[in-house]
Amino acid sequence: MADGQKYEAVIGLEIHAQLATKSKLFCGDDASFGAAPNTHISPITMGHPGTLPKTNSKAIEYAISIGLACGSKIAKNNYFARKNYFYPDLPKGYQISQHTTPICEGGTISVQLPTGEKIIQLNRIHLEEDAGKSIHDISATDTLIDLNRAGTPLIEMVTEPCIHSAEEAFLFVTEVRKLVRWIGICDGNMEEGSLRCDANISIRLKGATTLGTRVEVKNLNSIRNIKKAIEFEIDRLIQITETGGTIVQQTRSFDAGNDTTFSIRDKEDANDYRYFPDPDLAPFHLTDVFIESIQKKLPALPATLKKQWKLQYDLSDYAMDQLLEDKEEADFYIQWAGSSPHYKAIANWMIGPIRVALHEGLTNFQALSTMIPFLAELVDLVESNQLSFSVASTKVLKEIIAHPGSPKVFAMSENLLQTGSSEEIEKWIDEVMTAHPEKVLSYRKGKKGLLGLFMGEVKKLSKGKADPKITTALLEQKLA
Repeated sequence: MADGQKYEAVIGLEIHAQLATKSKLFCGDDASFGAAPNTHISPITMGHPGTLPKTNSKAIEYAISIGLACGSKIAKNNYFARKNYFYPDLPKGYQISQHTTPICEGGTISVQLPTGEKIIQLNRIHLEEDAGKSIHDISATDTLIDLNRAGTPLIEMVTEPCIHSAEEAFLFVTEVRKLVRWIGICDGNMEEGSLRCDANISIRLKGATTLGTRVEVKNLNSIRNIKKAIEFEIDRLIQITETGGTIVQQTRSFDAGNDTTFSIRDKEDANDYRYFPDPDLAPFHLTDVFIESIQKKLPALPATLKKQWKLQYDLSDYAMDQLLEDKEEADFYIQWAGSSPHYKAIANWMIGPIRVALHEGLTNFQALSTMIPFLAELVDLVESNQLSFSVASTKVLKEIIAHPGSPKVFAMSENLLQTGSSEEIEKWIDEVMTAHPEKVLSYRKGKKGLLGLFMGEVKKLSKGKADPKITTALLEQKLA
């Protein structure tokens, strides 16, 4: 491991997010994932002579949405340019992109580091079409080309070179994926390639202001790999510098098999692409009215909801961060909390038993939304000590998920409701103490931690029906 104490890493990220439109950016071909190779194509996707592209307005709307969510300036006058380069999976011999006129300029995304909040500055967000896909691992002798992806709409989010560690990059990409999912413009599925990242990495002596020679690691398709690739590259660049070598500007790829990077080619500069305005696509102008209409449709963002929830529900930062990871989960919490005053208890239910039920495939948020009255009643039963949390979360919740209905009616039919009867609880305590005389003696000699054992035994004997508060008080009294 190279000594990085005297060096600072400087990292800029380019994140490509595939927009969740039904059709491609410049034609009506299906943009969905998973079809048989080369079936979502047409003469326009293939770039045949005489074909004319037409811009997908939904893609423009989605690009504006992410810009507004990041606080970017929306450019009103836009056009598309041709980015010329050869690659086997680029059927037209050029890619249609935005170069000098990105639709979104500037903006920020904040990440939460152990040392506090850091604001990551965006340079721009622009629209472009995706290339096809080269497949190298099916044939031993040939590279196969699938053009289904060619022409699908992308946004490219480009940061300023203001990221200084693999951890910051990891957190930034995590936030971007959360944000595009939250506003519904991309599914963020990195395994399917709908979110990909290129990392531009250089090093310099700490305190220096000029940027070093950069390398770019392309097409990182998992957040974990982004972190590993950047860590490896920082270490590699420091080693080259420390041993008197010269860093070459180049494009590299990441080998997930051994967590290393390898060179693909020397890096092109922008002028190598010979950008010029696409003559087949008319420039487009965005009005204030159109931009405002998109702003109104944007959902409240997690940072805004967190401030509201702190005042309205008085939840812990941990609980809010957990519930605000996913919009569907956050929406469901708001719905459930609207039917019961036990806001903190509901948060605990969602982070605990509800997540377990979702993970086990027992239900989904759509189904749970129809059960809100029963879920509210279930929380009320636990909070009023009529039902133990253990019984409620393991038995009653599963029952009302499988057969929606009143949890109290079910609990009564199964004799699960807690009893506050001191006489009945005393009988269970006496049975437990009689069965464990040596533990009673140990407790009386000072092993007060054994109280939990007695509580557990009473709970087991009573099948969860003994009120914990009354049980604790009676046990302490009888064991004294």
